[in-house]
Amino acid sequence: MKQLGIASFTARGGQVADRLAGAFGKEYEIIRYDRGLKDWCGCLFAGGADGIVFVGACGIAVRTIAPFLKSKTTDPAVIVIDEAGQFVISLLSGHIGGANRLAERAAAILGATPVITTATDVNGKFAVDVFASDNHLRIRDMHAAKEISAAILRGERVGVTCEGEIEGSVPSELILLKKDKKAAKRDLQMDALRNAPRPIHSTPEIGALIRIGVGTHSGDSGLPPVILDLYPKSYIIGIGCRKGKTEAEIAQYAERALTGLGLSFEDCAGVASIDLKKEEPGLLEFCGKRNLRFETYSAETLAEVKGDFSHSAFVSQVTGVDNVCERAALFMAGEGGRLILKKQAENGVTVALAERKWKVRF
Repeated sequence: MKQLGIASFTARGGQVADRLAGAFGKEYEIIRYDRGLKDWCGCLFAGGADGIVFVGACGIAVRTIAPFLKSKTTDPAVIVIDEAGQFVISLLSGHIGGANRLAERAAAILGATPVITTATDVNGKFAVDVFASDNHLRIRDMHAAKEISAAILRGERVGVTCEGEIEGSVPSELILLKKDKKAAKRDLQMDALRNAPRPIHSTPEIGALIRIGVGTHSGDSGLPPVILDLYPKSYIIGIGCRKGKTEAEIAQYAERALTGLGLSFEDCAGVASIDLKKEEPGLLEFCGKRNLRFETYSAETLAEVKGDFSHSAFVSQVTGVDNVCERAALFMAGEGGRLILKKQAENGVTVALAERKWKVRF
């Protein structure tokens, strides 16, 4: 389950924190601040928490999180709320981390005013980093992402190509480009089926380009000066392990499985296991260090997954299901997912890989 830290420092602020904890409790594991603010905050950063809420002054939040900041691609969402619950400020990781949305949701719960300062949001424009995060796409170059946003804010024409299926309407700031006749025909057929026509242009004059897909695009020519490549995080790592396995041991075997297929952790959308491993320290540290979402499922849920799985009588006796890593990976991959690497077992760690069917939605 996703984690959300909530800190408050006064009785009145505690009431605000209680309201938020109650509202978010079904979606997040709520970790309340008790004592040792910097240690508490550091553990949330290191453990890969999804968000941190400070009910108090901005200065407290800024000084507390400062030592732990690393990158806008990995830092959690941080929001600040005054103890009266009047304003909710998106302080850190507004786009990729989701702080803007967290602030808006918290404001709706409290009847407060959300304070959002990111330029694309203020101007009501398409935000490519939010789009990438929502669609589990890896941003190859954050500088290029910044240039794309700048081009959009200047009102320039930004093109987009996509190797996968597209759902929803392409924003007015973007121009959908044909990559080839086959891709154009596919897009037009999909539009006809959905009865949702959208413009597809072949050679417009554009100043920047967003390319979505798994290819290297090495053969492209005649391109604009600003290009942003977005790669789908198409893979799910299923992991089972004996109690007490360290982060280093888990990482060693998981990395071996990925590299054997020419993949890296950056190609992965998350890690799946059984709920018995929900609090396993090595797994939590492994996922936190790599900013991988960690989901666990009950034995009953995993037993219902359809497929041809490796069977282990020992695993069945301990967990209640014959296989953890394969079933968990395939379940998290979702509809259309497929198992691409069956169970690999070594020294008390089992790893499997599933590939999810990717598409993008605007």
